[in-house]
Amino acid sequence: MFDFHDLYASYAPEVYRFAYWLTGDLAEAEDITSETFIRAWNHYGAIRTATLKAYLLQIARNVFLERLRKQKRYIGLTDVHIDPHPGPEKLAEEHAELAIVQRMLQALPEIDQVAFILRVQQELPYDEIARVLQISVVAAKVKVHRARKKLLTARMSKEAV
Repeated sequence: MFDFHDLYASYAPEVYRFAYWLTGDLAEAEDITSETFIRAWNHYGAIRTATLKAYLLQIARNVFLERLRKQKRYIGLTDVHIDPHPGPEKLAEEHAELAIVQRMLQALPEIDQVAFILRVQQELPYDEIARVLQISVVAAKVKVHRARKKLLTARMSKEAV
């Protein structure tokens, strides 16, 4: 007759190995092994197989199957349903960033400011910008380029501080 320590020492490595092959997870295999020996000890007199090893492996399999059934009942939360709207910190940060860009834009000459806004915010092609501002297409491209360069330079100097 085995005591619990002898039972565990004799069969735990084999039950653990079996559980690990079932789950592929070390922690899960440890849990299944522990649960197997608890159940085996609680129902020691009800062995229905020819060997103790087969009995323990049958219990381990049953514990594994119970865990699978329980996992099917629970649906894990996924990143699919994340709120697409930014949080309050992000909104405050974006608002502050927008205020900085607006101040920088207002520091530009009016025609450069309008050319930049028409290109970036309104997404107009350069020939449309040239028509609105009554300048050549090349001049419209130059104005947008210079506005971008000035904004970038101003932004970089503020970040450096």
